[in-house]
Amino acid sequence: MLGKRASLLAMFIALSVVGALIKIPSVIGSVALDAFPALVAAVLLGSRSGALIAGFGHLLSALIVGFPLGPMHLLIAVEMAVLVWLFGALYEKSKRKTAVGFFLIGNGVVAPLPFLFMLGMGFYMAIMPGLVVASAINLVLAMALIPRLVTIFEKKGLASL
Repeated sequence: MLGKRASLLAMFIALSVVGALIKIPSVIGSVALDAFPALVAAVLLGSRSGALIAGFGHLLSALIVGFPLGPMHLLIAVEMAVLVWLFGALYEKSKRKTAVGFFLIGNGVVAPLPFLFMLGMGFYMAIMPGLVVASAINLVLAMALIPRLVTIFEKKGLASL
């Protein structure tokens, strides 16, 4: 069981790396499709696993473009982990619309708020549209895949990992 779980975590992290290569036009290059594997994993493997994948996914996405915000990417990775963890927790309680709305607003509007104070209103207003679009695309992909993958995971006995 532990080997299967580790393999699934590695697979979702690898998918997050692939998503990190698909960039959304933004003022910084780290806005990408790295979150949807984490959102899927939060439902299939649990909130903690999704959070772990989200944090790694963001750091890998930032690494690919050279960490344009420097050590602030650690803060973003933590924010992503928390947002995905809460998405998974809400989804598990059958509050799917709330989970989607929370992630969209949390990632697109609330998560960049620390940068409003660090880098100013101009940066916040410039980064927010790209984040909202990326959040929406990540959510659409995740919500399209989750129902299909849940049945596969249940048939293969992977849902209990």
